[in-house]
Amino acid sequence: MQDYTPENFDEESEMYEHFAFTVKEGQKPLRVDKYLMNFIENTTRNKIQDAAKDGGIFVNDIAVKSNYKVKPGDNIRVMFAHPTYENLLVGEDIDLDVVYEDDDVLVVNKPAGMVVHPGHGNYSGTLINALIYRFDNLPNNSSDRPGLVHRIDKDTSGLLVVAKTEEAMTHLAAQFAEKTSEREYVAIVWGNIEEEEGTVEGNIGRHPKNRLQNTVFLDEEADKGKPAVTHYKVLERLGYVTVVSCKLETGRTHQIRVHMKHIGHTLFNDERYGGEKILKGTTFTKYKQFVENCFKVLSRQALHAKTLGFEHPRTGEFLRFEAPVPQDMVDCMEKWRVYAKHQSLETGSEEV
Repeated sequence: MQDYTPENFDEESEMYEHFAFTVKEGQKPLRVDKYLMNFIENTTRNKIQDAAKDGGIFVNDIAVKSNYKVKPGDNIRVMFAHPTYENLLVGEDIDLDVVYEDDDVLVVNKPAGMVVHPGHGNYSGTLINALIYRFDNLPNNSSDRPGLVHRIDKDTSGLLVVAKTEEAMTHLAAQFAEKTSEREYVAIVWGNIEEEEGTVEGNIGRHPKNRLQNTVFLDEEADKGKPAVTHYKVLERLGYVTVVSCKLETGRTHQIRVHMKHIGHTLFNDERYGGEKILKGTTFTKYKQFVENCFKVLSRQALHAKTLGFEHPRTGEFLRFEAPVPQDMVDCMEKWRVYAKHQSLETGSEEV
């Protein structure tokens, strides 16, 4: 028997895992489409080949063609752009930090750790579970997710607007598409950014080798991604890290995380993009311990959706909301302030 994990979901890349297999020892080389025919019920070889053409069959996290020859130890994942359990969502009585609410919209301050919509096999405890418990007949967005106009990553904290009516969904979605909404994030990034402010422009798409990441595509490869623009401004310099404000023109998946890494300033403790490693600083053991302590204080990527502004879909009034930077980020920044103030950045030491 093969290892089989049905119906899993890759939350942040918008692809949903329907099947996963690990090829056992003794398996002879065999085309992946023929191999999968042996383990997926109620399918045809043409459907499997179509999935491969759409980039939905991965071997060891790399998209493969249908003629790829499987070998022992290969991890195979079959993924599609639609969920498997979307009709099994149930409402749950989950407390929400409601910043604003009227008959048309709801603004929520999402804590870090809460999944916006079901993911990674967790079909409970999400924002959507809380919303469908709280409201009847929420409008679906273009991805059939009730109420959601936009989203933020699981481990990003901050503001989200929810549409309570079809009219509000249409109006708000148009504002996000036309770039008339206002979204500002606060982030802690590795390194001392030289400029006081700047703009990152670079098309964003899925990384060709690591499908759990996105990356920037430029020049002749630009058509592999979608246009993305991020404006950043330095708020505070803390030695080997910098606190920045990031304002979005577009809303691509992982946009700030990808753009800041692209310019050499990965988000602090962003495990998916390598920020959980010590990327700047000294080689001193004492410094390494200090950074590890910072990671313990802030056990997620240092990103918070601080400001959200939009035109009210009924009244036309422009509303702007702010959510204070959460305590874990505040505590981390304070540790860096103390370090920057009381520790000289050893000019004679080897830096990383």
